[in-house]
Amino acid sequence: MPQIAQLAEFYSSQVFWTVVFFAATFFAIGRGMVPKVMGTVALRDKQIADDLAAAQAARDAADEQEEAWRKREKENRAAAQATIADAKVKAAAKTEKKLSAAQAKIDTKLEAAELAIAEARTSAMAEVETVAAEATQDIVSRLAGATVDKRTARSAVKKALADG
Repeated sequence: MPQIAQLAEFYSSQVFWTVVFFAATFFAIGRGMVPKVMGTVALRDKQIADDLAAAQAARDAADEQEEAWRKREKENRAAAQATIADAKVKAAAKTEKKLSAAQAKIDTKLEAAELAIAEARTSAMAEVETVAAEATQDIVSRLAGATVDKRTARSAVKKALADG
């Protein structure tokens, strides 16, 4: 077979050109394309790291702002509670003042009513004594046939009511 006989003659040539082609490919890709790809990868890694750092800085700033907001909210809530407590105290004082004024009016009316009742009781007792004295005079005159003067009848009624 003539193809096999020529194999040694062409084999060394094919190996040589294969080595030349792979060497050229290695230098073209290894020295030309790989550094560009690695530069792009490094640039992308740097961009990602910068973006992550910016995101972390934004998160830290947001956390600081949230903490400041929470602090202000807490202060505002405390101020509102203080205002409410102050309003309650003022309302209680105003209510107490109104109640004391009303109680004073009621006490004044009660004293006046008690005086009126005492006067009415005194007046009624005087009338009862007068009526009782007259009744005593009338009863003594009808039963005993004797007359008793008003003064004697009145003192007897007073004595009977005092023992009473």
